[in-house]
Amino acid sequence: MFLSRLARLTGALVLIGCMSACNYQDYHSKSLQDYGSRQRDDPKTARVRSFGNYSADPGRHENQYFEYSADLSRRVSGLPGIYTALVFVTDRNAYVGIMTDWSATGTKARGGRNLTEQDNSGTMEGVYDINSGSSKWDNRQLATPYNSYFTHKDVSDLSSELRQTIGDTIRRAHPTVQEVHVSGNREFVNQLVEFAKLSWAGRSLNEVTPQFNQLVRYMFGMGHEIPVPLYEHDGDSPGGVGPEPQAR
Repeated sequence: MFLSRLARLTGALVLIGCMSACNYQDYHSKSLQDYGSRQRDDPKTARVRSFGNYSADPGRHENQYFEYSADLSRRVSGLPGIYTALVFVTDRNAYVGIMTDWSATGTKARGGRNLTEQDNSGTMEGVYDINSGSSKWDNRQLATPYNSYFTHKDVSDLSSELRQTIGDTIRRAHPTVQEVHVSGNREFVNQLVEFAKLSWAGRSLNEVTPQFNQLVRYMFGMGHEIPVPLYEHDGDSPGGVGPEPQAR
């Protein structure tokens, strides 16, 4: 009798444990606060892939024009796990630069700190650069190497579920977009800021379309020409926000 009751109790506990685990997994696979689920029925990956792939096709990023989209930037910035986003739309594609924060899990493709480009240990010491002890930084940069929200060097360092969610968000609002290319690279984000400054100032982006194409080719299309920030093309920043940082 005792063994029979013990068996029934054990079975009930196993069932409850299984139900709790299953409910936990189901909740997180469907939650936008988690981009790390690998379940087959995860709705964030159940649809056709909505973000562009890395390609050597030289014509994929030959955009005829581009513009900054405040609306799409707000939509993507509002997603869990994203601190800020800069979205540009061209005659064919959308390009997204993001910085991530702590408001969601699974934003990185793999575990480990090496998938972010920041060292934030200086915050505990009250300095910007923990290595030099300096409190100075380049105030033209949105994403910095120290005491900053997170950037990710390689496109593949971002979770595919995160990129899928961004792609779906943009396609719902802008269904004519052919491909959505997403990167959290620090240099990419900072260079996008320079293009955004021109738009914020009401200036035409037509004259800098070649520079924009060079940037996105290098980031997403195996381009060999290394892009430099707009303010280095002619010695000053089209939308500069201040002087070079001074050494301490």
